[in-house]
Amino acid sequence: MSSTPHHSGRSPDQPAAYPAFRRTYPAFDSTLTLDDLRAAEFSRLDEQNHVYLDYTGGGLYANSQLREHMALLESGVYGNPHSGNPTSEATTDLVDSARESVLRYFNASPDEYDVAFTSNATGAIKLVGEAYPFGPGSHYALTFDNHNSINGVREFARRKGAEVSYVPVVPPELRIDADKLTAQLDSIDPATNNLLAYPAQSNFSGVQHPLEIIEQAQSKGWDVLLDAAAFVPTNRLDLSRWRPDFVPLSFYKMFGHPTGVGCLLTRKSALAKLQRPWFAGGTITVSSVQGERFQLADEETAFEDGTVNYLNIPAVEIGLNHIESIGIETIHNRVGSLTGWLIDSLTELRHANGEPLVRIYGPADTNARGGTVTVNFYDSDGKLIDHRGIEKLAGEHDISLRTGCFCNPGAGEVAHGLTEEDMAKAFASNERMTYDQFLNALEQQDGKSAGAVRISLGMVTNFADVHRFIQFARTLLS
Repeated sequence: MSSTPHHSGRSPDQPAAYPAFRRTYPAFDSTLTLDDLRAAEFSRLDEQNHVYLDYTGGGLYANSQLREHMALLESGVYGNPHSGNPTSEATTDLVDSARESVLRYFNASPDEYDVAFTSNATGAIKLVGEAYPFGPGSHYALTFDNHNSINGVREFARRKGAEVSYVPVVPPELRIDADKLTAQLDSIDPATNNLLAYPAQSNFSGVQHPLEIIEQAQSKGWDVLLDAAAFVPTNRLDLSRWRPDFVPLSFYKMFGHPTGVGCLLTRKSALAKLQRPWFAGGTITVSSVQGERFQLADEETAFEDGTVNYLNIPAVEIGLNHIESIGIETIHNRVGSLTGWLIDSLTELRHANGEPLVRIYGPADTNARGGTVTVNFYDSDGKLIDHRGIEKLAGEHDISLRTGCFCNPGAGEVAHGLTEEDMAKAFASNERMTYDQFLNALEQQDGKSAGAVRISLGMVTNFADVHRFIQFARTLLS
C-alpha cells in the first residue's frame, strides 16, 4: 500500500507537509485503503487533475457502482411495479430489497420504521410538511440552522393555524442555544401536535447538533424531524439508538449514484399521524369518480406518489453495500483528520501585515463538527473578497467548491451578523429580486457579507486535494 497520496498535481512542499500531517492526525493512517480505492475506482479525478471539494452538495460514485447497476439492468426485464405480471414482480422484488437494505444500513427495526422512496430529501420533507396535523394550538419549532426545505414547512404550519418559532444558534461556533431550546420545548401543550425540526449536521457550518435533542423533545410531547442529509455521508446514524420520528435523506449525497432518489425514514407511529391532503396513482387501493371516495394504501405506499424511480432504486442497495464494504468509520476518520488539517492550515494564513486571510464560520476545531468548512476571505486591509470571485478563481485551478448561502439563510444571517433590520431593508422593495440583487442589497450595508465559500470533504478526499486548496488560498495573500 502506498503511503503517499495519489495525485498528479503535487506541489513542491507536499512531501514535507504530508508526514507532519500524519503525525498530527494519526487516525488518518487507518484510512490509507481509501487512497487505493481512489486510484482504482475514482481515477478520473487525478486523470483530469481535478480537486473536488463539494461533497456536501453531492457525493461521488465509484466506477464499480455503475458497472453493477448496468449489469443488473442488462440481465433482467423490469416493468412498472404496479401490477402482478412477471416483469412487475421482478421490479417489486428489487424495490423491496432496496427498502430492506435501507432499514438494515440504519439499524432500523422493520417493526418500528418504514421507508418511503422519494425524489430527494426535499421531497421527503414536503411529505411531512403537507401531511403533519398542524392546527390552532400546535407548534412548529425549528432552529435558525436549517436547510430551506425545512424552513419551507413553516408555510404549511401557518396555513393550518400553528405557531412557528425559531431557536437561535450562537456565534462564533453556531451551535444551538440550549437554554432557549429547552424553554421552547417546555412551552407547548403536549396534548397538541408539535413538530421540532433540526439538522444532525449543518450544511452551512458543519456543526453537528446533539442527537440527544431527539429524546429531550420527544419526552416533552414533540415529534422530531431530523434532517440527516449532510450527516449520514460520513457518520453512522443508528436508529436503534436514536429514534427520530422523521428522517429525510438524499442518497446521491452519500454515494453519488443514483441521483433522483431519496427517502423518508419514518416511525410507524408517526406515519400514522400524517394526513395526506390528496391522493395519487400508487398511493391508493381504490378510488371512485362517481362515488368520490378513495382509500389510501397501507403504510409507506400511501406516500410514494405515482410510480417510484424503479430502475434507479436498485442502485441504492448497491451504493449502501459499497459504503458498508469500506466502513463508515473509515470514512469518518478520513474526513475528520483532513478537516482538522484544513482548519489548522487556513487559520495560519496571514497577510504580510499580520491580518488573517480567512474567517471561519462555525467551530475552529474538529469537536462535534463534520467535513463542511465555510469561510470568507479578506484582503490585508480587512476588506471582504467577493466569494463569487473566489469560486471563479478556484475553477481556473480545477478546484470545485461552492459559494453563496447554501440554502441555509438562518445560519448565514447569524454568521454574517445580519440583523432583522438588515433583512427588512433588503426586502424593502416589493419588486422581484435576482439572487445577485439580493446579495448586493445586503452587502451595501456596513460592508457585511451575505455569502461565503464552502469547502466540503468526503469519502475519497485525499491529502493532496486539501494541500492544493491551501496552496490556492496562498495566492490570495498580500
